[in-house]
Amino acid sequence: MKAPDPLHSHDQPVTDRCGRHRNFGLRFRRFRLRDGDRFRGRNSGPVQNELAEISRNFVASCFPSRDVYYFGEEVDIYEDGKIVDHEGAWLAGRHGAKPGMLMPEDGFLIGSRYFQEVVPDVALDRAEHIKSGFSVQVPAGRFDNCVEVKETTPLEPGDISTKVYCRGVGLVRDDDLELTAVYGNTH
Repeated sequence: MKAPDPLHSHDQPVTDRCGRHRNFGLRFRRFRLRDGDRFRGRNSGPVQNELAEISRNFVASCFPSRDVYYFGEEVDIYEDGKIVDHEGAWLAGRHGAKPGMLMPEDGFLIGSRYFQEVVPDVALDRAEHIKSGFSVQVPAGRFDNCVEVKETTPLEPGDISTKVYCRGVGLVRDDDLELTAVYGNTH
């Protein structure tokens, strides 16, 4: 199955799982490998000093539970400074894609599992809670109240990704990538 067409609107209206019509803004982050190399993106390996992927994610909190749901992402893949592909782009409601849960607000139970991305033949990422209640230090600063999540997908058996999320900032570590700065609205 071909990946969905790239998304063009940065203020995409979507009906959230709580039944409300929402517009989603973007939040930009900059990551680097621990050894200083730039990153190529999801499961692709490092590329020194070369932009390789920009991913813009659509997420929302569902009140009153405040669980964070994932409604899609725009993806630009670069080669030699030019966009060459949009592999992995998706939006809930298009091409059979459904929203997934990115992170529960409360009730982070070790061993819990859920799908984060539900896009047939494109993205079926599943999260499992591994660890909670710790602090991390990354180039962007020190963050407390962190949780560790292991991600797998049946589309790439044996591929395991470990991510660390911290309250108030979100994703701070993605395997060997570490958060170096946060831009834009952090709420």
